[in-house]
Amino acid sequence: MARLESKLAAMLSVPVEASGFSLWGIDLVQAGKHSTLRVYIDSDDGITIENCAEASRQISAVLDVEDPISNEYTLEVSSPGVDRPLFTAEQYATYLGEDIKILLHMPVNGSRKLTGTVTKVEGQMLSLEVNGKETLIALDNVRKGNLIAKF
Repeated sequence: MARLESKLAAMLSVPVEASGFSLWGIDLVQAGKHSTLRVYIDSDDGITIENCAEASRQISAVLDVEDPISNEYTLEVSSPGVDRPLFTAEQYATYLGEDIKILLHMPVNGSRKLTGTVTKVEGQMLSLEVNGKETLIALDNVRKGNLIAKF
């Protein structure tokens, strides 16, 4: 599925950027015969509901022509929000010193769920301080990562 998400990201970055936004990330969740395609958009000025509607129209037009998803799906266009999902090494590096939570494909130190502080990102390796200990994680092993919002 990661390959399909990469293909979708490459395909949808053009209409998102044409709408004046940046593509933050894509999440394709399959549940039986129906899927949900979440497209996260961002902007220095923030994202409004109207922005999401505009981007959704542009994205839908491309998806209708290209038809990259073989089964039924629902398109959701959203801001990443305050607990923003993290998709790339660059995004993790942006949040050095911040707390994140991640869900892993394969356990690290006996756990698939980790919460810690981002201390370093080198290439495709993420360093987290978890319970006072440095933990190295390959980004390919991260199923899902999110910033922990501070209020």
